[in-house]
Amino acid sequence: MGVSVLKGLPEPLRQQAARLYWIAFGEKLGRVLGPDQKALAFFVRVIRADHCVVAVDAAGALLGLGGFKSPEASFAGGSWADLKAIYGNWGGLWRGWVLWALNREVDNDRFLLDGICVAPSARGQGVGTALLAALYQEARLRGYQSVRLDVVDTNQRARALYEREGFIATRTDQLGPLKYIFGFASSTTMVRPLLPTPG
Repeated sequence: MGVSVLKGLPEPLRQQAARLYWIAFGEKLGRVLGPDQKALAFFVRVIRADHCVVAVDAAGALLGLGGFKSPEASFAGGSWADLKAIYGNWGGLWRGWVLWALNREVDNDRFLLDGICVAPSARGQGVGTALLAALYQEARLRGYQSVRLDVVDTNQRARALYEREGFIATRTDQLGPLKYIFGFASSTTMVRPLLPTPG
């Protein structure tokens, strides 16, 4: 399978990207951002095309994406106004508070990833590794010396990939009562130093 990694999200792939992101994170966010139709509308509205890299096949179909945060924005963050536009005033308000409680920080010292997802049909074929390589390059271009991500305790497949890539766990935070809303009990911060590009 031929895989190309692109910087940024081509506009024709926006709907596919929103659906792929929801497939990947719907289990975690479903009770907050569901039902599916509302969640997809939210992500179509808020995803930032300039805050991601994407993997496509030879026909241009989306195989995976990797989002990131910057001091200016995040790939799939959105705002209180975006939540209200999709879920109404009250629905947007309580969802905003619950999501804020998950910690929407920006790490100015390390390049902060904002979700990596691979289409189910493309898993195990090196797409995740290719996305990470492109994200490392983006981090270097922005002057960072390390990359940070957070992985939940229910996603051992992703954690295994990150460990193979050289990420090291630095701390684990317990979710407390919010675990009953999000379906996971803890989140582990992992960091990978970036070596200079050879040459």
